[in-house]
Amino acid sequence: MENKNKKFSGKKLSSVFTFSLIIIATVVLLGALFPTQFNNIGTNITGWITEYFGWYYMVIVAVMIFFCVFLMFSPIGKLKLGKPGDKPEFNTISWFAMLFSAGMGIGLVFWGAAEPISHFASPPTGDPKTAHAYTEALRGAFMQWGFHAWGVYGVVALALAYFQFRKNEPALISRTLRPIFGDKVEGPLGIIIDVISVFATVGGVAVSLGLGALQIAGGLNYLFGIPNNILTQGLIIVIVTILFLASAWSGLNRGIQYLSNANIGLAGIILLFILIVGPTVLILNMLTSATGDYLNTFLFNMFDTAPLDSQKNDWMTQWTFFQLAWWISWSPFVGIFIARVSKGRSIREFVSGVMLAPVLVSLVWFAAFGVLGIETAKDHPQIFNMPPETALFGVFNELPLGFILSIVTLVLIAVFFITSADSATFVLGMQSTYGSLNPSAIVKVIWGIAQALIAFVLLFSGGNDGLNALQNMAIMTALPFSVIILCMMVSFYKDANRERKFLGLTLTPNKHRMKEYIDSQKDKFEDDIIAKRAENRDSEK
Repeated sequence: MENKNKKFSGKKLSSVFTFSLIIIATVVLLGALFPTQFNNIGTNITGWITEYFGWYYMVIVAVMIFFCVFLMFSPIGKLKLGKPGDKPEFNTISWFAMLFSAGMGIGLVFWGAAEPISHFASPPTGDPKTAHAYTEALRGAFMQWGFHAWGVYGVVALALAYFQFRKNEPALISRTLRPIFGDKVEGPLGIIIDVISVFATVGGVAVSLGLGALQIAGGLNYLFGIPNNILTQGLIIVIVTILFLASAWSGLNRGIQYLSNANIGLAGIILLFILIVGPTVLILNMLTSATGDYLNTFLFNMFDTAPLDSQKNDWMTQWTFFQLAWWISWSPFVGIFIARVSKGRSIREFVSGVMLAPVLVSLVWFAAFGVLGIETAKDHPQIFNMPPETALFGVFNELPLGFILSIVTLVLIAVFFITSADSATFVLGMQSTYGSLNPSAIVKVIWGIAQALIAFVLLFSGGNDGLNALQNMAIMTALPFSVIILCMMVSFYKDANRERKFLGLTLTPNKHRMKEYIDSQKDKFEDDIIAKRAENRDSEK
């Protein structure tokens, strides 16, 4: 059952680092020197992808969701992401906080009110600003921020955690494909796979950082009249980059864990305030009703590309296809990070936690902010005309203590911004140092600067429509990586099912076979502990 993977000692830079950095530097230069042409090419490529591959995104994400559900009830779910004696490194609350902050982050704050308001004014079906549009607005947000997002994250993170902690593979996307390609994953094929993963990671995170810069600039403009232009957005990126690099320097346990807990605390305070001062009863009623509609139409909408309905097809091109692509482009970053903090949990516990808890929070969040936003916009129609980055502040302006709430929200966005970027530098460092669980601070700083430059170039090339440029990046980087995700699913199932048979795992486990396996691994566990202690001593030095 053991693989023959090579052992790498830590912080040595791989060729993935060099090739990825060259590609990213080229993209930054082209975007800076030829911004208009750069944006036009991105728009054309995106248009082609959404026209010809929208159905493909729908199908593969549906397959990922079904795969996660299957694992929750399969005997494979009894396998542990680690050795039999491994315990979770982080408690459940901190674990949930970190995976949620990495998986959603700025997106929830940016789109929480803006997306339902937009859907209400321009619904996928029916007339705008009607009772039907109201339900469609929430159902659409639920569909795009619910099981679809976490199904993608779950598949990628599960494969990575399984091969990393159970099979002693480096924390690299390429190494999850060993059951399919064998030792070829340690050669040129593996380098290509990891370079694609790094580029998808940088592209996906750049979208998040760009959204954060847009919303912070929009909030400062609305509250204080500070110009919302590329100069302000660039300055915000510089300041936040310095802050998240300082966090990255402090390491995983101190920096990211503390920031993630702060995220959840601030977000919880804002959500509770909305539930209290907002239309509480209507929020709870619409949450219940829209959740029922979401679940009732889930299978149909999971596969519906609306080929004969131009209104819905246009809506899906603008929203659904972009969202699915964004989840896919974010999945290497989120997947590697979630895998890193999930050691010691069973597959069933992992999949259940990833698929259920974050989805429930997302539904409550969009119900609260969506209903509040729509009700406020109905009384103050100018909100319908606000850009997405400003809509939330326009809604808060009509609430008691609205100014204070807006300031707290700006702080939350900044902390989400820092957490996402901090997590991404950690993940990129792992991918470019042979999967080291503790990449050097210098490597993380280099990747932090690189992703900040990409975010700035996208906003710069997009001009007045920076959001469109960010969406283009997500859709383009998702297509090649989606093929890798499908291979990861096949590879994981092939190996995990073989191990499940070896251990005699059925609905009732074979205890004798389990004891044999544990006994055979004892010497290896001790070697791993010794190696880990040596690595920790090197890190401290």
